Amino acid sequence: MTLTLAELFLGFLSIGARSFGGVLPSAHYVMVEQRHWLTPEDFTETIGLCRVLPGPNIGNVAILLGKRWLGLRGAIVAFLGLFALPYLWVLVLALLYTRWAARPLVSAVVTGVGASGAGLFIATAVKLGRPIARKPAAVVLMAGCFIAVAIGRVPLLVVMPIAVIVGLYLSRRHML
Repeated sequence: MTLTLAELFLGFLSIGARSFGGVLPSAHYVMVEQRHWLTPEDFTETIGLCRVLPGPNIGNVAILLGKRWLGLRGAIVAFLGLFALPYLWVLVLALLYTRWAARPLVSAVVTGVGASGAGLFIATAVKLGRPIARKPAAVVLMAGCFIAVAIGRVPLLVVMPIAVIVGLYLSRRHML
């Protein structure tokens, strides 16, 4: 794949510009469906890796892919493209919110945005699960993580290292 720094910047700028309520749906749309930078499987694997790393997941993706495609300059350009507009919008929204936070309409809008963000998150989880849903071991690992965290209330800090170890083991046995 041949990308320029400008294409990389604009691609991640478009992801950042659409990232209200969560960036994964926008990232999936831009990287997989619109620009065809990654296959659905590559996207799922990249997001999975970046979820384990410290820091914002999509920020890690920008750095990882920028570095892979265009070296250090690509990593910096992708990261700046991703966070340029959201940074400005958060500053403006913070100023507006502090002025009008007590109004019922503002409270209703914030609640609605939260609900739409949850819906986007669920839709993205389904999209991320599709490429690996054909592998029974992957489905069992996903279900185990979900049950441990959502139902069993096991801290993510405990579940993640165990899931990584089990995932590595299953990968070596060619089950994932």
